[in-house]
Amino acid sequence: MQNPIRKTMLIGCMAIASVAFATNTIAPETRVFHTAPSITTSFEPAPAPAPAAVVMNAEATTALYNDLHLESAGLNQQVFELAIKGFSKIVDAGKIHDTRKITIIDFSQPSSKKRLYVLDLDARKIVFQSVVSHGRNTGTLWAKSFSNQAESFKSSPGFYITAETYNGGNGYSLRLDGLERNINDNARNRAIVMHGAPYANESSIGSLGFLGRSQGCPALPQSINKAVINTIKNGTCLFIYTPDQSYLNRSDLLS
Repeated sequence: MQNPIRKTMLIGCMAIASVAFATNTIAPETRVFHTAPSITTSFEPAPAPAPAAVVMNAEATTALYNDLHLESAGLNQQVFELAIKGFSKIVDAGKIHDTRKITIIDFSQPSSKKRLYVLDLDARKIVFQSVVSHGRNTGTLWAKSFSNQAESFKSSPGFYITAETYNGGNGYSLRLDGLERNINDNARNRAIVMHGAPYANESSIGSLGFLGRSQGCPALPQSINKAVINTIKNGTCLFIYTPDQSYLNRSDLLS
């Protein structure tokens, strides 16, 4: 009887071994644990990250003001601090393409002074400083009256984003988009742009006692107009400052 039992056990062991061997030799496509599907490379690129927030405390702002030598250039520190305050909010909102530059026009200075400043914040230098016109109904030597209305021939204060360039009646020009509601947000519809003009040359100051005036545009001397526009076009911040309380009290970007 031992032989039949031994034979049965031998057959059983061979059967178990066959099952184990078959499991290990199953074709890869029929295994339970499949390999991960291949990853496609035709995906959309990730969007560009938002501009980094500008963190500028009082000490850092003062250091930047001093490094730029703005006091000797005629720009009051309080004006610069307000410019940086609004600029920081605009950067945090992701509205500025180029956060390295800011242009400040200081209407607390007379038009006979070089009151436009193009600043490179990274390099900490003044790129351009120039005279700049205000609107004919804004004042003569001093900019005193402002408007957001068409045909007012007045300047509009506040923060702007520089936009695209074009060639028009005043030659090479730069469109501006006002960011402040009911203060300068009608700038594009009013065709308030930066351009060069013969009346914006410093020679007119000697004969008039003030720089020639525009219809509301920040007009520049023709000798530097193109260079300034090419430096600040396509998404930089422009701030036109006035000490007028009606503006300062209404500006959300300065609150």
